[in-house]
Amino acid sequence: MKGKRRAVRVVIGGTFNHVHRGHIALISKAFEVGDYVYIGLATDRYAGSSRHGARVQGYATRRKAVKKLAAGFGKDFEIEPLRDRFGPAATGRFDAIVVSDETLPVAVEINRERRRNGLTRLSIVRVPTVLAADLVPISSSRIARGEIDSEGNLV
Repeated sequence: MKGKRRAVRVVIGGTFNHVHRGHIALISKAFEVGDYVYIGLATDRYAGSSRHGARVQGYATRRKAVKKLAAGFGKDFEIEPLRDRFGPAATGRFDAIVVSDETLPVAVEINRERRRNGLTRLSIVRVPTVLAADLVPISSSRIARGEIDSEGNLV
């Protein structure tokens, strides 16, 4: 009799401000790859220090939107506060990390840190940038400025 396959544990992180098609692609890929997804959601303090001056929705608002999206996949997940660039990804029991083109360098840094900590490297799964109708990447900053909507349509 074959043993049960070990669940794949995936980690993702971000601000998830004004949840948009790019965020949906990232979260969808995480649930496609993993049986369990750990979502690090930037705290208000951390998000405020890292969002290029764009207005960031409050943690509770962002958490509610991410939770609603994640619950639709029917797999185990948890959402925890993310207070720094690495969160638990550099030390936790994960198998893979799903990143955007923008955050790929952070995943490389995380794997360096994991090696320093004597842990195995995470498989890095990159999700291509999702473009708006004007062929410029969809971003929360652009949505907050009123340039595009969450689907990438020009407003």
